[in-house]
Amino acid sequence: MGILPTATLVRVVVALGIVNLVMGLLIFFSCRCLPGSRIARNWMQSKRYQRFYRYHCYIWWVFWTSVIVHAVFAVSLFGLPL
Repeated sequence: MGILPTATLVRVVVALGIVNLVMGLLIFFSCRCLPGSRIARNWMQSKRYQRFYRYHCYIWWVFWTSVIVHAVFAVSLFGLPL
């Protein structure tokens, strides 16, 4: 196919899909605009959440890098779904 064998490329696409899901959940739970303000208000006051929130911007960088690489590999492997 290209630089990577097809089986390896499929594994990379699947692994990056899992990374996308995990990063998406971490972004959701580190976001300060969580729905259900009563629960979120108490949670955001905790020291644990404040330590976790420090990484919010870095999680976005990992997420978007993973999404872009995932999309490029998936399109190169499967083509455009048109």
